[in-house]
Amino acid sequence: MDIVSAARRLSARVGVAACLIVVPIAPALAENLNFVMNNGHPYRVQVELYSQDRNHVWPGDNKAYVLDDDETKKISISCKRGESICYGAWVDGDSDTYWGVGPDNTQDCDDCCYVCQDGETEQINLVE
Repeated sequence: MDIVSAARRLSARVGVAACLIVVPIAPALAENLNFVMNNGHPYRVQVELYSQDRNHVWPGDNKAYVLDDDETKKISISCKRGESICYGAWVDGDSDTYWGVGPDNTQDCDDCCYVCQDGETEQINLVE
């Protein structure tokens, strides 16, 4: 075997070996965050949760969580550790009466966002 043939074989083996090396990619760690929501308003309320770090909405698919008047509900979501999630709530049929970032995440809020980590929010009271 000449030197050129040996070099080609070695090069081919190194190329195959390089293709077999797998670099592990760290998955984004998922957390479960529970939003505890209480509707103290006399009418039914709709709620959506909005990631501020990516284009994601819970529950998604143009749906919303519904809270009847005087109902408390625990809304559990799976989110990416560390992302900021804000709630938007509004009276069913009256998007001018809202809490948090409102419908479609269009309003500013002072204290309606939480960092995704395993756990639970304090009770969020939606009142008149």
